[in-house]
Amino acid sequence: MNNQERTKMRTQEANIRNKNFEEVELGYNKEEALNEANRCLHCKIPRCVEGCPVNIQIPEFIKALKEGNIKRSYEIIQESSSLSAICGRVCPQEKQCEAKCIRGIKGDSVAIGALERYVSDQALLNNFSTTKSKIKKNKKIAIIGSGPAGLTCAGDLAKAGYNVTIYEALHKAGGVLTYGIPEFRLPKSIVEKQVKSLKKLGVSINLNVPVGNAITLDELRNEFDAIFIGTGAGIPKFMGIEGEDASGVFSANEILTRINLMKSYKEDAKTPIKHGKVAYVIGGGNVAMDSVRSLKRLGYNAHLMYRRSEEELPARKMEVEHAKEEGIEFNLLTNPVKILTDEANNVIGMEVVDMKLGDEGEDGRRKVAPIENSNHIVNCDIVVMALGTAQNHEAIKYSNIKLTDRGLIAVNNSETSLENVYAGGDAVTGAATVILAMEAGKKAASEIIKKIN
Repeated sequence: MNNQERTKMRTQEANIRNKNFEEVELGYNKEEALNEANRCLHCKIPRCVEGCPVNIQIPEFIKALKEGNIKRSYEIIQESSSLSAICGRVCPQEKQCEAKCIRGIKGDSVAIGALERYVSDQALLNNFSTTKSKIKKNKKIAIIGSGPAGLTCAGDLAKAGYNVTIYEALHKAGGVLTYGIPEFRLPKSIVEKQVKSLKKLGVSINLNVPVGNAITLDELRNEFDAIFIGTGAGIPKFMGIEGEDASGVFSANEILTRINLMKSYKEDAKTPIKHGKVAYVIGGGNVAMDSVRSLKRLGYNAHLMYRRSEEELPARKMEVEHAKEEGIEFNLLTNPVKILTDEANNVIGMEVVDMKLGDEGEDGRRKVAPIENSNHIVNCDIVVMALGTAQNHEAIKYSNIKLTDRGLIAVNNSETSLENVYAGGDAVTGAATVILAMEAGKKAASEIIKKIN
C-alpha cells in the first residue's frame, strides 16, 4: 500500500445497510490499525494535538498502539477524553486533528479518529479500567444534563476526586448521544459502556429528574458546592411557512428521538412512525443527514432538500458520501414555500422554489435567493424540518441567570452570573458538535477545580 494513502475502513454494503440500523462502519481489525498507525510520523511539534479540542496526545497514543500496548494507548487517550469510543465515531476529525496532520499535505492524513475508535473499542471489549480517581474531596458537584458536555465535566471532576451527581430529565443518560445520533452511526451500546465507565469512577446519575420542575436550581445550590449546566439545545426550529401544522410534518428532533430512544423502527414499537412512500428532509447539516438516512431505512423514498449547493452542505463529507451510496436523493438549490395538505390536514406534497447563489456574505457563506417563477410541486407523505435548534432553559426558569442577546447562557470563564454555577456546550454557544461540547465541559471542570479546590 502507498504510505501516502490511508487504510480504508470496511463498511456494510450500501444496499444492505440502508435497510437496517446496524453500524455502517465496521472499524479496523488489528492488522488494519497497525498499518494505519505506522503512517504516523511522530512529529516533534504535533500539530494534530493543537487541532484536537480536548488535546488528546495523539502521537503518544499511536506510539503505544504500534508497540502493542493497547492498555497504555487507552490510558493516554483517557487522560484527555472520557468519551473516546464516541469521539472516534462522530467527531469531525477531518476539520480538526486530521486537518492539521502533516501527512495531509502530500497525501491522506493519518486516520486519527479510526485509530482512537480502535483503541477505545478494544479497551471496552477487554474491560480495561478507567483512570482511577484521586483521594475523595469533601466537595459535591451537581451536573444538569447528561449530554457530552455534562458527561465530560463529570468525568474530569470525578477523576479529580469530587463527588459528582448528574441530573438527567430523560429515562436514559447520554443526551444527544442517545436520542439524537442514529444507531447506524453511534451504537447505543457504546454510549452505555462509556456511561458505565463514568459510574465506575463514582459518578451518580439520577434519571427522570427534570431540573426546573422536579427540583429547582436554587434547591441544588443549597445542596452542592458547585453546579454545571449542560442542557444543550433541544428546541427545534421551523420555517414558519403555511401548512407546517399538518399531520406528517415533524422536527428532526422528534423523528430521531422516536427512532433512537423509543426504537420506533421495530414492529412492536409503542410510538411507530407511520410508513408512507416519499419523505423530504429540509436542511443540510449532520442532523438532516441522520434523519433522511433513518427514513430510508424505514422504507421511504427519502429526499434531502437544501437551499444551497452541495459545496455549501454543512454535513460531514463522509456522511454525504454514505447517504449517496445508500440511495438518498438530493434536491439541492431548492426550498419549500408551502406544505400542501388534503381535507384531513395530512401532508400530500410541497410547493417549492428553485434557488440561486449570490455573493459571499459576512459569515463567509454565499447568499441565496429564490428564482422568480420557478415554483413547482413535489409529492410526499412526510416532511421533516432539520433547521437547527434553540436552547431549552427549563432548568433555569426560576433563577435569574443572565442570558446573552441571542438567548444563550452568559458565562465568564465558564461561570454564569450566579456564583459557583457554571455552564457550557450548546446552552452557551448554540448548537455545535459533540467534541466542542466536550471541550466546554472539560474547561468548566478545570475552572470549578480552581475555584473550589
